Amino acid sequence: MIAQVQCLLGQNDRASVTIDEALAVVEQTGERTYEAEVHRTKGELLLAKGASNTRQAEQSFRAAIEIARGQKGKSWELGAATSLARLLRDTNRRDEARAMLANIYNWFTEDFDTVDLKQAKALLEELN
Repeated sequence: MIAQVQCLLGQNDRASVTIDEALAVVEQTGERTYEAEVHRTKGELLLAKGASNTRQAEQSFRAAIEIARGQKGKSWELGAATSLARLLRDTNRRDEARAMLANIYNWFTEDFDTVDLKQAKALLEELN
């Protein structure tokens, strides 16, 4: 969360340090509860730093998705998939974005008033 706020404030260098520290803590302690979200945030930070980081950002989003799937964390997976779908949209891969995001979005059967599900739905509508 600290890195997300730092990124919003334009403190990208500080946010990078925070992300690196968070990933180091994950490795040192084995505490992986928020690991997917750390990777998603890293991807967002990379995009905020510039388009030259698109490939690395995509890798971070895909890592976040895989980690979330492994943990059966559907909410974490949805957030990472939404971030990845935006990147895919912006790199002219709309069909891939739609299929990937629809796959996780359609898993949900309730709580459609949450911010994450509203954002995913809006993006899916845009991609159609």
